[in-house]
Amino acid sequence: MGIFSRLSDILKANINDLLDKAEDPEKLVKQIIVDMQKELTKSTQALGKAVASERMVEKQYRNACAVSASWENRAKAALKSGDAELAKKALANKVKADEDVANYREMYETISNQTEAIRSQVEVLKSKLQEAKSREAMLIARSQMADTTKELAQSLGGIDTNSSFDKLSKMEERVSQKEAEAAAFCEIAGTSKPEEVATFEELERNAKVDSELERLMSEMGMASAGLSAPAETALPEGLAQPADTAL
Repeated sequence: MGIFSRLSDILKANINDLLDKAEDPEKLVKQIIVDMQKELTKSTQALGKAVASERMVEKQYRNACAVSASWENRAKAALKSGDAELAKKALANKVKADEDVANYREMYETISNQTEAIRSQVEVLKSKLQEAKSREAMLIARSQMADTTKELAQSLGGIDTNSSFDKLSKMEERVSQKEAEAAAFCEIAGTSKPEEVATFEELERNAKVDSELERLMSEMGMASAGLSAPAETALPEGLAQPADTAL
């Protein structure tokens, strides 16, 4: 039927394909639901008219049946009274009423079938509309997630990762160089001591060495006398040490 031409297009549409081609999927999904709601309203109105027509034809059919039955009863009454001519006239009207009965019966069956078809399509549209409403939130959420993913990918794609890592490597080299320079300055500062401090440190080291030598010789049973001062030179036997010259 003509009133269902757009309804058929909506029911056969592939929503995923439409989403792929749409510039704004969210607006499209909402528009689809609006269109389906409009079609449901039109279809419901058409169903109401069809039902009204069905009931009207049904009433005419029943009236025709009643008229036919009435003329038959009149014919019977005429025959009972012995008036065959009057009975024939009544039966002629009954035949005409029966033709109306047949016409109204055929019309009623046709309208009834059409009404049932419209009712079935309305139920299908209601089901599809309910499904679309339940999927609306999911489709919009998927669309928004896709937009977010796309924007993130575009942002990452605009960054030159190789250049960024090269810059980081150069910065790391510069920091390492600064650390090496700082360590070198600390080393130089640690070894450049005042002359007096170096002298006292030398004396302390010599004292420690002498102490260790005495300890070691003591453990080995060796005399340690004369370590700190040089020994006097021994004279040949029979020679005396010359006395100090008296002044």
